[in-house]
Amino acid sequence: LFKGVMASAAGPAPNYDMQKILATRNPREAALMSGFVSVVLMPVRYLMIAGFAILGVLYYDRLNLVVGHRIDFEQILPSAISEFVPIGLTGCLLAGLLAAFLGTFAGTLNAAQAYLVNDLYLKYVNPSAGNRRITMVNYGTGLAVVIVSTVLGLFAQDVNSLLQWIVSGLYGGYAASNLLKWYWWRFNGHGYFWGMIAGLVPALVLPLVFKGTLELYCFPLLFVLSMAGCIIGTYASQPTDEETLIRFYRTVRPWGFWGPIHDRLVASDASFRRNTDFGRDMFNIIVGTVWQTTLVLLPIYVVLLKGRHVLVVGGLIVLTSWILKKSWYDRLEKPAATATVDVSRG
Repeated sequence: LFKGVMASAAGPAPNYDMQKILATRNPREAALMSGFVSVVLMPVRYLMIAGFAILGVLYYDRLNLVVGHRIDFEQILPSAISEFVPIGLTGCLLAGLLAAFLGTFAGTLNAAQAYLVNDLYLKYVNPSAGNRRITMVNYGTGLAVVIVSTVLGLFAQDVNSLLQWIVSGLYGGYAASNLLKWYWWRFNGHGYFWGMIAGLVPALVLPLVFKGTLELYCFPLLFVLSMAGCIIGTYASQPTDEETLIRFYRTVRPWGFWGPIHDRLVASDASFRRNTDFGRDMFNIIVGTVWQTTLVLLPIYVVLLKGRHVLVVGGLIVLTSWILKKSWYDRLEKPAATATVDVSRG
């Protein structure tokens, strides 16, 4: 629970999720896009997952799951597709799965290239690089990321263990840096860098030290180490320039510890009002969590043919959707102009 709250409070993951947020024109569009993603992805995704999971359980003896003289549960999906899906639909299904993989892969690769080229190479290595040079460096970093990722994938024991490390252990090093960037005015790029280093390096080492330990148990320690790196790195360097902080605070209007920046902004713009919607936002988060959970449960109960459960969950979806309509959608601020979302803090 602690891990989930901290990772959620850190906001969009700094990959293709953040790219989608930054591609919107204003905070209202960013909020609507995030909500629309849940409506589109969750029911369809779990409809297929539930269907194949049930086929795998019911017809376990008909699936070829033995690999290297042991049962490999990752073979359930390909074996179920091969055994139960008609030939024509198999092609469509594989094309859809391949497209989903390519979209995720391309989005993650583009995010990695953007960080390496824009945030490191152009800022610290060669700020005056021309377009041709930037293009070549971009190609090189992309190729390097693909090679390193492929090599790491070859050493992975199975998908489940890799995902456990990513969402449990690795998030401990990720959450602190991405949490503080929204809620603490003094936090800067140096604090972010050292916080990530202080979390990611132990995330690589701890699984080797505590072999057989569930990765989730490493999250609190990694979070504390990363938080220490954030604070030390921040106070060991100069704060971000005041103009950038004021622009960020005016645009995003975050909660948290922004007192000095708020006072300076109000001194120059008396019409500015602090974000006082914390209570309502927390209420919307609770309702939204129930809403998202019901979007997952509905297709599962449909596949299981649980009529009563479908009616109950469907009723909850209608109720929570109505509450979110009144408490969230109707209260989204309409932009006065088509200004882009600027969340950069330098």
